[in-house]
Amino acid sequence: MSELDVFGRGFDGYEDLWRWSVTDLEGFWAKVWDHFEVRGSYDRVLGSAEMPGVEWFPGAELNYAEHMLDGADDDLAVVAHSQTRAKQSLTFGELADQVGRARAGLRRLGVSRGDRVAAYLPNIPETLVAFLACASLGAVWASCAPEFGARSVVDRFAQIEPTVLLAVGGYTYGAKEIGKSPEVAAIRAGLPSVRHVVGVPYGQYTVDADVSWPELLAEPGPPEFDRVPFAHPLYVLFSSGTTGLPKAIVHGHGGILLEHLKAHAFHLDTRPGDRLLWHTTTAWMMWNILVSGLLRRATVVLSDGNPQYPDLGAQWRLAAEAQVSLFGTSPAYLMACRAAGVEPGPCRSCGRWVSPGHRCPPKGSTGPPTGSESP
Repeated sequence: MSELDVFGRGFDGYEDLWRWSVTDLEGFWAKVWDHFEVRGSYDRVLGSAEMPGVEWFPGAELNYAEHMLDGADDDLAVVAHSQTRAKQSLTFGELADQVGRARAGLRRLGVSRGDRVAAYLPNIPETLVAFLACASLGAVWASCAPEFGARSVVDRFAQIEPTVLLAVGGYTYGAKEIGKSPEVAAIRAGLPSVRHVVGVPYGQYTVDADVSWPELLAEPGPPEFDRVPFAHPLYVLFSSGTTGLPKAIVHGHGGILLEHLKAHAFHLDTRPGDRLLWHTTTAWMMWNILVSGLLRRATVVLSDGNPQYPDLGAQWRLAAEAQVSLFGTSPAYLMACRAAGVEPGPCRSCGRWVSPGHRCPPKGSTGPPTGSESP
């Protein structure tokens, strides 16, 4: 049965489905809630439709992280490839155990509902664990990739006044070893709200910190989840900062949970057992989309480093090695591969490719797509 059949309506096509989704807001989103068996209850779908100030699912209490750890304990949740250290993997059971430990560690540091936790971390399992632990407490997450300089990070994090900062001391990017200890020190100095720095060891790199990652995870704790109102902040993303300071954009537990369930099931066609790869950093919203593949009990493939090292075909080889079934990438990468004559080659498992934005221009064309080639 198609995922769309669950709506119990005979759609004539995409336009018919889309029209229903935007004209019967309460009917559509109630069906999404019910189909994905969201834990919690609510009074009604739409409390107020007035903009600004629209109120979704008044009375609802839920937790995004609770739905991220639904896979069977022995099923593979995470595969992590890095140019800084050896490959790692976590089952859903192991991920839940680490989230419970990190939750207990954050509570020992005084983190509670509404507090902000900031991460200067790459796309590695520790980042995912810390994010889910933070969400489980009702604390608010924000992240920047370690390739950012200290000023760019402070411009973002200072707006939310985090109490805990997690950081790595460096990373490997292709053939380059990049130390970041001076940046971590400058970030801490620029964030007077920070009470604790948690140092995450990464390859040869460590951080001068109050607490180490192993210390944070030292004590076991059950992976419990504090249910929060639908609009309670889950994480803060930031705009690029091209027109002044980066703008802080708050996303709530309920909105992200329903939207990402819908997006993965109906837009990306993510299925239980899939392996999903999308090279991204923790500063881009695609990281948030990528890790939400766990909502569909898929395996998320994390990658950190230079995606074109040692050559343009590196991502295709990684996809083949990781047996990826859903591969996300950019139009620019696909165009570069085509121009260089790079073929997917051994990536036979990649049954589905996703590329946002414009379609690639016709072969032989140069420059961006024309208006007639836009989606």
